[in-house]
Amino acid sequence: MKASAASKKLNRMTVADYIIYLVLGICAFTCIVPFWYVIMSSFSRTDGFIIRDFTLEAYQYIFSTHTLPRSLMVSIVTTVIGTIVKLLFTSSMAYCLSEHEMPGRKLILNLVIFTMLFEGGMIPTFFVVKATGLMNSIWAMIIPGLISPFNLIVMKNFYENIPYTLRESARIDGCPELLLMFRIIMPLSLPALATFGLFYAVGLWNTYMSALLYIQKSEMWPIQVLLRRIVYVSSAMGDSQNMDTAVTQISQTIKMAVILVATVPILCVYPFLQKHFAKGIMVGSVKG
Repeated sequence: MKASAASKKLNRMTVADYIIYLVLGICAFTCIVPFWYVIMSSFSRTDGFIIRDFTLEAYQYIFSTHTLPRSLMVSIVTTVIGTIVKLLFTSSMAYCLSEHEMPGRKLILNLVIFTMLFEGGMIPTFFVVKATGLMNSIWAMIIPGLISPFNLIVMKNFYENIPYTLRESARIDGCPELLLMFRIIMPLSLPALATFGLFYAVGLWNTYMSALLYIQKSEMWPIQVLLRRIVYVSSAMGDSQNMDTAVTQISQTIKMAVILVATVPILCVYPFLQKHFAKGIMVGSVKG
């Protein structure tokens, strides 16, 4: 019965369905092809979509010094600590704003929305970071964007979709407010936490401008700043008229290898959070 029902459903596919599948297939193809090109080029002495002359020289080179592992560690530490801290502050503020009886709730919400439209700007933010002593530390890449207004509002809506009777019952039983939040509300909010944790993690891993402005010590560079440096040096080598073709090709292979090393770690996070992603973003955006 199930097989026949599925076959009937396939037979009822319209032209619009085929067009949608075609468009999605083209989009998937355009996303996969560049990544495939980077993988093949990082393991080959010549550029192309297939490995013609397999080599590991690029990976041996980039891991022969402490520069790349150190930048990877900086990015990993920044991403892990920053994601935890950002989720903690965002979820705490969202929990407070989900209480309709909280004094000044509407004013705070309006101020949050105001920050979505206007911001201090690059130069004032730089002076604030410098005055607070955050320069050349991972906190300079975390604290200035500690709470995302969009994530905060969607998470607040997610909390409001949880039956309020749970809070009332816990308070009647004498449950402290912090225990109520961490033991009852947050376990029910795992889809939202996983979704915005992924948003924060990807943003922190791809941090470039903040690191470029606030990190002046090369040993504190995250992977994206180091990647830009390697790409710039490799491009300069390729533009040199006196540079040998083989050396230029090696620099191109090194560039592709570093891009792959900088991309793979954050890609490994997606499979573990994918099942929560759609539910978390949809449930929190239903109620306005």
